[in-house]
Amino acid sequence: MTPSEPSGSAAVGVDVGGTGIKGAPVDTARGELTADRVRILTPSPATPDAVGATVADVVGQLQGPGPIGITMPAVVRAGVVETAANIDPSWIGVDAHDLFGGALGRPVVVLNDADAAGLAEMRFGAGAGQHGTVAVVTLGTGIGSALFSDGVLVSNTELGHLPLEGGDAEDWAADSARDRDDLSWKHWAHRLQKYFQLLESLIWPELIIIGGGVSKKAEKFLPRIEIRTPLVPAQLQNEAGIIGAAVHSASHAG
Repeated sequence: MTPSEPSGSAAVGVDVGGTGIKGAPVDTARGELTADRVRILTPSPATPDAVGATVADVVGQLQGPGPIGITMPAVVRAGVVETAANIDPSWIGVDAHDLFGGALGRPVVVLNDADAAGLAEMRFGAGAGQHGTVAVVTLGTGIGSALFSDGVLVSNTELGHLPLEGGDAEDWAADSARDRDDLSWKHWAHRLQKYFQLLESLIWPELIIIGGGVSKKAEKFLPRIEIRTPLVPAQLQNEAGIIGAAVHSASHAG
């Protein structure tokens, strides 16, 4: 069994985002939500205790069986949050596994949000059956990344923080930069072109999958990007993080 394969069929996925915390029960064998998702606004400030209470509220409304997978917009190593580029800085050094496990009283696993979305896409979406090196890149407030080698996740890659145009790539090329700088799709695609050329030159992937909410509008920008690597939109969109977290929890929670 590879790390991305589930060992059961019922689990709960919770996706912690900057504006909302959403979750749903998942059939991990099919990669499908088994009930409508529940979404609650992310508390402000999004401190560990406040987020923990909100996650408990979401899970309490779901009544789904099985272990729980929870995403965080941060590097997570052995359950500990190591970065805080897009979350409250009070999270750094927090053992999220213990925090959420204590709040929920159920087996939990915690992982990076882009890694979770990538796991879902590789098992049930645009990356299913793809061998070699695959990068899943999520475009949103920042640029998230998940890297796979023959279907196995290389966790916490943080490829959105590659140096580009005098700073982090995500500050210049994320979807939030498109909004901030009032860019046309054409001009944003020009920025993405530079980013993907840099990414391609470093890891030489067989496929790049574009996720995040803006992937629903892929026809507006993907055809404008010309690199050697095939670029395809993600298929699971806003459900990817929930599904990936649940799938991961089914084989890792304990």
